[in-house]
Amino acid sequence: MLGWLGVIIFASWLLSYGAEHLSKRFGTKFVGRTLLSVATTLPEIAIVMYAASVGLYEVAIGAGLGSNILMMTLGLAIMLLIATTRLSKAPLKKIDVSTFKIDKIFLLVSALISAVLLLDGYNFIDGFIFVGMFVAYVMIAYIEMKREQKVNESEVIQTTENKSVSTPAHFMTTRNEMTKPILAFIAGTIGIVVAAGPFINSLQTFSEDIGVSTIVLAVIISPIAGEMPEKISMMILARKGAAGAAIAIANVLGSKILNNSLLLGVAIIAAMYHGGFFTVIHNSELLWFQMVLATSITVVALIPLFRRTIGLRVGIFLLALYIISLAVQFFAPGEIKTH
Repeated sequence: MLGWLGVIIFASWLLSYGAEHLSKRFGTKFVGRTLLSVATTLPEIAIVMYAASVGLYEVAIGAGLGSNILMMTLGLAIMLLIATTRLSKAPLKKIDVSTFKIDKIFLLVSALISAVLLLDGYNFIDGFIFVGMFVAYVMIAYIEMKREQKVNESEVIQTTENKSVSTPAHFMTTRNEMTKPILAFIAGTIGIVVAAGPFINSLQTFSEDIGVSTIVLAVIISPIAGEMPEKISMMILARKGAAGAAIAIANVLGSKILNNSLLLGVAIIAAMYHGGFFTVIHNSELLWFQMVLATSITVVALIPLFRRTIGLRVGIFLLALYIISLAVQFFAPGEIKTH
């Protein structure tokens, strides 16, 4: 298990290196929202796809919900703790989150929609809705990136006329300069894909050997394992100052939007593969409990993020919120069932 964890840590370092340098050309928000969020969520996608394809629908959905709770609380808390203290190479007093308005609104809306659609169960129509939501988010992110690039280009023209050489970093990059970061990002992604499966399996085997219940395994242990690459890459990025912290925040928000859209769509498609095109992932008392908890935690965690800046106090608040969510888990109504 430790050997595979080492591979994940190195792969996460490659991802953070690639993301940091790719952001100089494509912008921190676009890279964090899309490329990094998809790459670091691959283990979680694999868990959900496998569970749903063998009929473990509640385990699949529960793992995704547990991931949202984990990263919106503990994940962000760790990132803030690192970025605002001496653990960072360039500590920040506050982190500006005002530019992530679209992401915060999209995350809130996607969380509420996923909860409402679960009321009568998930079917193929909901699968199309979820995939469409993620495509819409990526398109919005792309349009915003192109708009920012145009603004930066106009600023470069202006500064050139004024005989200044202060050009935006990502405008200065060339294709040759991007080769190394792209290769590092691809290598990191492959490393995570290769190592995540064995690491998750070994952790789950260990959990079962010590008698951890199915619900704890599905909504607590599996998310911790599945989100390991994202947590590690976030910690590495948080140590690099403002730009790294911005990528990390974009990664968290983007990956949680992915969980509320594409991940649920993947679960439904895998369920259709197992049970047929018209398969329905039925709502249940336990699944609804997890959905209400995950949605509530997301809404509460988003409240301080709607301010202009966040800092260490918000990190402590989110850490306390995670501890509360763990305590609430033990009041879940029964074990997860198979279909």
